[in-house]
Amino acid sequence: YTLSPSEHFRIEEGKTNSRSKSLLLVVTKPLDRETIPVHRLLLTASDGGRPSLTGTMELVISVLDVNDNAPQFNQSVYNVVLPEDAIEGTLVVRVNATDLDLGIYGEVIYEIDTVVPPSASDVFSINEKSGEIRLRGALDFETVTLYDLHIKAKDQGTPPLSGHCSVELEVLDVNDNAPEVWVTSLSVPVSEDASLGTVVALLSVSDRDSGANGRVRCWVWPAGPFGLEATFSGSYSLVLREALDRERVSEYEVEVRAEDGGSPALRARRGVRVPVSDVNDNAPAFAQAVYTVLARENNAAGAELARLRARDPDEAGNGRVSYS
Repeated sequence: YTLSPSEHFRIEEGKTNSRSKSLLLVVTKPLDRETIPVHRLLLTASDGGRPSLTGTMELVISVLDVNDNAPQFNQSVYNVVLPEDAIEGTLVVRVNATDLDLGIYGEVIYEIDTVVPPSASDVFSINEKSGEIRLRGALDFETVTLYDLHIKAKDQGTPPLSGHCSVELEVLDVNDNAPEVWVTSLSVPVSEDASLGTVVALLSVSDRDSGANGRVRCWVWPAGPFGLEATFSGSYSLVLREALDRERVSEYEVEVRAEDGGSPALRARRGVRVPVSDVNDNAPAFAQAVYTVLARENNAAGAELARLRARDPDEAGNGRVSYS
């Protein structure tokens, strides 16, 4: 007996006393259905006559499947970029894994194994059949800039085999945070004879966004005797730029305004009330320098000859006038 060339099978003759022989087809190398699902062999029997006569038969061997292949993803890492204002239901990515086995051994079910950071486990969902990963929560660049999802695909064998991949989601910043302005120190009232450069207030300005969205410019409105000076990143001083005169303006209401570099830009403002305190910088002034008074010669002692009045625009004691 002879068998057509095969690396997977050979024949053995069984021991028997009869004229017929029993033959055994023996597997010599492990089978792999995914490589060769069907083997076709030709068995030839030859007698000992001259010339020899032969008979043949074909052997068709179908290899049955077992769950020996784990699902394999077409990528080990999926890189995704989404803006932080992506709405709920947005498709993040569709992962895909294949299993070379048949039937339930090749049916793949997807699940999210772990999420980094763990607090974001409820931000994403996955369709166990299609592998579509969607948002079910809000992204926030200012809280988390990068998510790492570990995805598992498992087949329906017993026990099931599984494959893994990761999805790295980078969150892009959008201009969703307006600047914030705080007054950290306020020195009021300001004396009207304060020197130029006197610091009236200290302010802190910040924007939680990044890049151009977080770059803030500040100014004082309305333009007047005060200006802003940057001390270090995010900190400003409100300083006196022009001389004050309480008798002209006794109190200022100014706004420190901030605007970021986003498009469109977001703005913030903080009001600062600056009262001006008085100094004795004004002398009393009569309405006229010379008064001409006509008096009767027969006036009694103590009679009023004239009434004079001097005004002083200063405040409180600085403006109380006495006469002599």
